[in-house]
Amino acid sequence: MPDVVCISPIDSSEVARHPSASAAAIDAALQAARRAQKQWAQVPLAERMAKMTAFVDAMLAMNQEVVPEIARQMGRPVKWGGEFRPFEERARHMIAIAPDALKPHVPKPIEGFTRFIDKTPAGVVLVIAPWNYPYLTAVNSVVPALVAGNAVILKHAAQTILVGERFEKAMRAADLPAGLFANLVLTHDDTARILSSGAVDHANFTGSVAGGQAIERAAAGTFTTLGLELGGKDPAYVRADANLKHAVDNLVDGAFFNSGQCCCGIERIYVDESLYDAFVSGFVELTSAYKLGNPLDETTTLGPMATPRGAEVVRRQIRDAVAKGARSHIDPKLFPADDGRGTYIMPQVLTNVDHTMELMTVENFGPVVGIMKVSGDDEAIRLMNDSAYGLTAAIWTSDEKAALSIGRQVETGTVFMNRCDYLDPALAWTGVKDTGRGVSLSEIGYDMLTRAKSYHLRTLS
Repeated sequence: MPDVVCISPIDSSEVARHPSASAAAIDAALQAARRAQKQWAQVPLAERMAKMTAFVDAMLAMNQEVVPEIARQMGRPVKWGGEFRPFEERARHMIAIAPDALKPHVPKPIEGFTRFIDKTPAGVVLVIAPWNYPYLTAVNSVVPALVAGNAVILKHAAQTILVGERFEKAMRAADLPAGLFANLVLTHDDTARILSSGAVDHANFTGSVAGGQAIERAAAGTFTTLGLELGGKDPAYVRADANLKHAVDNLVDGAFFNSGQCCCGIERIYVDESLYDAFVSGFVELTSAYKLGNPLDETTTLGPMATPRGAEVVRRQIRDAVAKGARSHIDPKLFPADDGRGTYIMPQVLTNVDHTMELMTVENFGPVVGIMKVSGDDEAIRLMNDSAYGLTAAIWTSDEKAALSIGRQVETGTVFMNRCDYLDPALAWTGVKDTGRGVSLSEIGYDMLTRAKSYHLRTLS
C-alpha cells in the first residue's frame, strides 16, 4: 500500500505519513458502515442530534491544537484562529433545523386514506474533502448526513490528512456506534474503486472540475447520487452607487484571505468607470499592507500557498497577463519572502486586463485578482456570465432592487450584496455550470442525503 504524505508548505518538511488503507480494511469499513447504518436509522432523531452536538463540543475543545496544526499542513496563518467559529455555526444550524427538514410531507387529506412522503436515509455516504478549508468543507456533509440517519466514510485530502483523525477522535468522544463513522486514508485509485463498486449510496466531493469529472466516471452505472462542488472564478461588481471604502475593505479580504485559496474567493472584479480610479488606488494601498511570512508567526497575515504546484499556476497566469499588456500594481520589494519559486507568493493586483487572459477566465485559486473598468450594469452582467463556472457573484450597491435585478441575470449559485466569501448555513450552497451540481447546507441540503419514500394507505370500512 502506498503511503499518503503531507508536506508542509512552510519549509517542505514532512508533517505526516500514513499508509493507505488495504483492500481488506476498506471492505471491512464499508461492511461495518452498512451494518451500523441500519441500526442508526432506527435511533430517534433527538438522540442522533444529541450525539452530533457532543461531536461538535468535542471538536471545539481541540481548537488550540488544531490552529497551528492547520498552519503546518496547508499554510493558513495562526493569526486568523482556525475554522471552528463557522464550523460551529454550520454544524449547530444543521442540527437545529433537522426536525423540520426531516419531517414527513403530508399532502391535503383525502377521506379514507393516509398519505405522506417520508425522508429516509440515503444509506452509506462517502465524503471526499479538500484541504483549503478542511474542517468547514467536511462538516457541511458529515454532520447532516449522520443526523439524517446515514453512516459516513470520510476520505480527507493528503495535504490535511490529520483533519480526518480529528474528526475520528471527536466522533469517538461522542460515543457513536461502532462502524458508523470511519476515516479512511485512501489513494485516488482506492476512492475510484469504492465508487465503481456501488458500495456507497451517495458521495459528496469538493475539489477541481477535473476531480469531479473523475468522480462521475468512477460512479458511472452505479446510480450512486453525487454532490459536486468544483471550480470557481467568482466575480464582484462595484456599481457607481457603492460605498467605496466598504467595497475596497471587503473585496481585498475576499480576494486574499487564505492566500486566495477559497472556494468562493473573489478572482475578478468589475468596477463602474466613475469609481474605477479611486477603487484601484484604495485596493492597491490596502493589499500592500499584507505581511507575507511563516504562518506560525502571529504577525503574519498572508501565509504560503499549500503547494508549489498551486503557486506556479498563479505565477504563470500573472506572467501571461503581463505579457498581453496587463499592469501589475504591487511592489515586489514589499514582499521579500516571495523568492519567485516556492510556496510563498505575494499578493498581486492587475489592471488593463480582459477576457483574452486566463487570469480573468480560468480559476487560479491564489492571491491575485484582476480589476476591469465597466460602463454599467449591462457590461458587468455580460462579463460576470462570461465564465465556465458559477458558484457566487457579489454586487456592491446601495440599491437592493438593482442587486436583485442583476442577481437574477447572473448565472451563479449564490448572489451576495455588499459582502462576499461567506457561507450562510440557512441558505443552499450550490453551483451552476462547471462549478458542479447538488446542494449542501440549509433544509434543501438534507434532501441530498435522504430519499423520498411515499406511503399510500387505504382504510377499508
